Amino acid sequence: QVQLVESGGGLVQPGGSLRLSCVASGRTFSSYAMGWFRQAPGKEREFVAGISWSADSTYYSDSVKGRFTISRDNAKNTVYLQMNSLKLEDTAIYYCAGAHPDEVPTTKHYMSLPVYDYWGQGTQVTVSA
Repeated sequence: QVQLVESGGGLVQPGGSLRLSCVASGRTFSSYAMGWFRQAPGKEREFVAGISWSADSTYYSDSVKGRFTISRDNAKNTVYLQMNSLKLEDTAIYYCAGAHPDEVPTTKHYMSLPVYDYWGQGTQVTVSA
């Protein structure tokens, strides 16, 4: 069993930066692929970024590529999402999620919500002038 707790959200102006953290409990965290998703009001939850268990592969949605960076520290059971050059449309609740590595053999699988077994409660990010 893995429990995930996000933090680091808040209010930021356009062009600003935030770093989200997701701390996992459970001994199996280091073996799990991790992802960040977001959900804006009235919209479906969407993939933002993913990282393999070893951190040797990362994946991003086109909307955040070049602005966001996902990373992990397995010694701290933590995955991060560094968000730079934030835009109004980045406003959403951000969730981290964990997937068994066998469930994410390709890039496409990282983007699929159903393959993730564990979800955090979310952290609000609001980008506003």
